[in-house]
Order: sequence, then structure tokens, then C-alpha cells
Amino acid sequence: MAQELKHVGRVKSTNKKCLVAYRTLPGESASCLVVPTENLPDIYHDAIINLVESNAGQTAYEFAEALDRTQFPDGSRMLPALHSTGRLVKLATKDVEMTPTPSVSIMLSELNQIIAEQRGVAVDDLALTGSDAKPEEKIQVQQGEGLKTTSASVNETEVTSTPASFDSPDSEAKFYRSQADKLSKQAADMRRKAEELAPTKKKV
Repeated sequence: MAQELKHVGRVKSTNKKCLVAYRTLPGESASCLVVPTENLPDIYHDAIINLVESNAGQTAYEFAEALDRTQFPDGSRMLPALHSTGRLVKLATKDVEMTPTPSVSIMLSELNQIIAEQRGVAVDDLALTGSDAKPEEKIQVQQGEGLKTTSASVNETEVTSTPASFDSPDSEAKFYRSQADKLSKQAADMRRKAEELAPTKKKV
């Protein structure tokens, strides 16, 4: 009997394989984020397949959690790297079939409904938000290359922050400068709060 694998699926209209990073999104329970695997560079493809087949990949509530904790061979963290290169694709859950084994398939929309019923919640409540998820399911907001990587923030920035959406190098540069400014303000804010809590002792 073939081993069952979570997070593995295919796009219904094209039959092309994909890995489901987020089964559902905050505020958009009928949408998901997938990683099409057929056109990934070999160095990315092999690493991401090894991850989904690993214990870390299979025990993750959402595959994106494992992606965010794991690096590609080039040292980049998988989730932000996929996000920044436009390889996270938003699709309707009814357009994705989960294929835990070659002979078994179920629509992602149906799977989400089953999971919601088992948990005693609505499908709308399945999405991880990074703030109100259960501790074992929580994804911390990471600032990788100026990009947040929770399901909520990936959803919010999928159009404006991927390189494919920039009109020119100037607009891309403007975006990154804007992100850098925001991070600088956050850093200054954190330093101020740290000083309020425990002022730096001045050397005499």
C-alpha cells in the first residue's frame, strides 16, 4: 500500500502537481495558496519534495509552517523565498484536488469541510493567522526580506510584493525602501520600549 502524504495535490484544470502551503486563508475560506512543483528549479524541487515527505512536513498542520522553518540548499528560508519569487499561487479550494496516494483524491474544499467538522469549527476558522492560532499551530510573523510570511500577510501582499507585479526597477526599489523605512521605525520603537523597561547602564 502506498504511503499517504499530506499537503500533496494537483490543479484540477491542468492536472499539474502542487503542494498546498495553506489549505485556506484568513477571510477567504474558499481560497488556498499552493506551490506548483513541475517548473521549480531542480535545487528547489528536490529540497521541497524531501521536506514534504519528511516527518517535519507530515506533522505540520499547514505545510507553510515546515517551509518557514526550513532552508533551501542556497541558505534561503523556503517560505519567504517562494513568496518573493512569485511561486506561491492563490487558487480556489474547489480547483485543487488533494492526492494523499496515487489512487486516492479528494477536493480541497471537501477536505477543509471534513477538518472543520472534526474540529467543531466553521471552515472560516481553519486559517492560521499568526496571532490567534493555537500554540502548536502558530506561525510567528517573520520579516524575511521585508516580507511577512503568515497566511494572512502572504494573502495581503501577494499582488504588491512579488517581483512579477513591479512595473519597473524603480517601482521595486521604491517598495523595498518603503519596507526598510517601516522596519527602521519598528526597530526604533523596540529600542525605546527596551529602554523604558530596563535603561542601559552608562559606564562611569
